[in-house]
Amino acid sequence: MILQRTLEKTTTISGIGLHSGARINLIMRPAAANTGIIFHRTDGAQVVDIKACSENVVDTRMATVIGRQGMTVSTIEHFMAALAAFGIDNLHVDVDGPEVPVLDGSAAPFIREIQQAGIRTLDSSRKFIAIRKPLEIIEGEKRISIIPSRFFRISFDIAFDHPAISVQHYSMKFTTENFCKEIADARTFGFLHEVEYLKANGLARGGSLENAVVIDDNGVMNPEGLRYQNEFVRHKILDSFGDFSLLGAPLLGHIRAFKAGHDLNAKMVRAIEENPTHWAYVEFSDQALKEARRSNSKAFTIDLAWHKA
Repeated sequence: MILQRTLEKTTTISGIGLHSGARINLIMRPAAANTGIIFHRTDGAQVVDIKACSENVVDTRMATVIGRQGMTVSTIEHFMAALAAFGIDNLHVDVDGPEVPVLDGSAAPFIREIQQAGIRTLDSSRKFIAIRKPLEIIEGEKRISIIPSRFFRISFDIAFDHPAISVQHYSMKFTTENFCKEIADARTFGFLHEVEYLKANGLARGGSLENAVVIDDNGVMNPEGLRYQNEFVRHKILDSFGDFSLLGAPLLGHIRAFKAGHDLNAKMVRAIEENPTHWAYVEFSDQALKEARRSNSKAFTIDLAWHKA
């Protein structure tokens, strides 16, 4: 059967917080089956444990923020996307500050750290959330929907009134390989006037051209340019992947989004949880896996390449 996973060994990654500007240490420690992803704020008078789940989401205005007992951990989406891409179901995450380090603004540094630490398979099966009936949320021009699919796919459209971005579309079926090649190193982005406003209000203290793509009236300010011509929409997919991991189980469904962000992602996660007749938990038995391999279905084989232990 498809089994749960954790890391093989403890590992640490350090960097600047995007908003605080402080240096933050993040320690990843292996966890037992059925633990989930648990953040531990270690810098207060006492350690506060915050499970990475939709119930603990407290803010989605500029990033996904989880909190409990008055303590929060911000900007978790890139890190959560990296864990989900490698099927890491269980992990203790010690963080000595109010946010996850931004690093280069993408998920790529987390990917490298996970690969170096290695992955351990646990003795409990992994459950999947299989979408059975569509759900949709529309707020003005923004919308997001999810429909049944044998795989996890995200199709995203963005539209900005700026020639550096304009209209972009990207669709990707998730496998570990696809995520690492197509999505992981797409960086967060923002407009110069927005960054200046945030800094003037005590935010984005750690923001720079080293950890974000910044756009002014003339175009992309980063001297190295873009990593992809459509890096902006790819990063939106990265964010979405991290946000939907807060369901606590991998999805089998097709997300379609237009001008969506963390807020609509969080609302769709809650909509899924609040409509249990629209989905079902599924597990893949050894017999089902044998039959899938015998059928030699290319599509299903690709799906298993992401999920299998």
